[in-house]
Amino acid sequence: MMFPTVLIVDDEPTILKSLGGLLSDEGYEVLTASNGYEALKIIDTESPDLILLDIWMPGIDGINTLKEIKAADPSLPVIIITGHGTIETAVKATKLGAFDFIEKPLSIDKVIVGINNALNFRRLEEENRLLRKKTIEKNSLCGKSNTIMTLKLELLNVSPTESSVLIYGENGTGKELVARTIHQLSNRADEPLITVNCAAISERNVETDLFGHEKGAFKGAKNKRRGKLELATKGTLFLDEVGDMSPATQAKLLRVLEEKQFKRLGGSRILSADVRIISSTNKNLDEEIKKGAFREDLYFRLNVIPVYVPPLRERKEDLPELIETFFAKFATQFHGRKKGITPEAMAMLCRYSWPGNVRELKNLVERLVTLVKEEVIDVPHIPAPYRETGGSHKKSENKTCFSMETFQEAQKAFEREYISKKLKANNNDIRETAEKIGVPADHLKAFLKRSAIEK
Repeated sequence: MMFPTVLIVDDEPTILKSLGGLLSDEGYEVLTASNGYEALKIIDTESPDLILLDIWMPGIDGINTLKEIKAADPSLPVIIITGHGTIETAVKATKLGAFDFIEKPLSIDKVIVGINNALNFRRLEEENRLLRKKTIEKNSLCGKSNTIMTLKLELLNVSPTESSVLIYGENGTGKELVARTIHQLSNRADEPLITVNCAAISERNVETDLFGHEKGAFKGAKNKRRGKLELATKGTLFLDEVGDMSPATQAKLLRVLEEKQFKRLGGSRILSADVRIISSTNKNLDEEIKKGAFREDLYFRLNVIPVYVPPLRERKEDLPELIETFFAKFATQFHGRKKGITPEAMAMLCRYSWPGNVRELKNLVERLVTLVKEEVIDVPHIPAPYRETGGSHKKSENKTCFSMETFQEAQKAFEREYISKKLKANNNDIRETAEKIGVPADHLKAFLKRSAIEK
């Protein structure tokens, strides 16, 4: 069994000896340091689980030592040891990240309770981080195409900020999934993500749904109701299909964004609007502004950072991974074995244009998993219109990937065409091309030699 390691930092030798001995008797591994400099060196080399830190020490004092500890490892718990008359300083230390403070003369019972509380709190924080990571992975955007990798990188940069984000793209592309990803990667991830579906609620109800109402605010308002804006306090408010919001509600939302406060309908109490706003739309809001259907000043407030979600037809390389993901999802959901798919059936699905995007693909996979009894999906199982030959595709495509008999042949043809175009875009520079597409230069050279692609 591994026992937690506690580092005691105090310039009084009697404290180090007596407290260290008591904690050793309780089963803790004990390290000691007589000043801040020595403590920082021990932390760097020994990685203790918790620090008991005295405030008053020669040289670098407890407050500055705490700052250094938290700068290096914000999750490392620190309990301040303080003498009488230094409570104000101890409170300052807790604001800087100390978990707790204990007054001298020290009670071993209080010390052990404080240590256990701090270690349990750290364990819960680590579990929450793990759960959040699993949630992010579960709801992550599938695919490794250049298009989707660019989007993922953009989300990593956007998420930690407090800026408003406007997500735009066609229906079914996964705009809500992008909004959830931004929230889960943000500093507000521990707080709620509240969704307002502006397209699904009536113009009469959108205002009360957003701001809430007091009892008796209107006929039928028998009880007080908290609105979505209030429920999202300290978290994120996601305005789904914001282009469908009524002009009157747009004006009130703009005022909230400007003043950072609002009132429930029929109420007089002013409530704080501490929320991050993420919006989505499948409409061209520039056109809506020209038609007078959307406020330009609200658009500028919402569109601080625009994020474009590409349609599935622009990232067909991701189809195999998406289909595999949905197979696994429905196998778990329906308590069955995960299905497979033949290369011919996969090639047929790659020829389809997917006007309904990822949502349409997900629905088709669910249909196939439910209705097809065989373990492997084949061409005869694919229903119309997915069985169409895709005559609208470019001739160059028909001569390469989509004219191949097997998936392996189609994959090779795609690789040749893809690398040929990337080389041309980079002036036939093999090293630069390899770096941009994420493969070793030696691998690319071997592929060119094997495929006889001319530089």
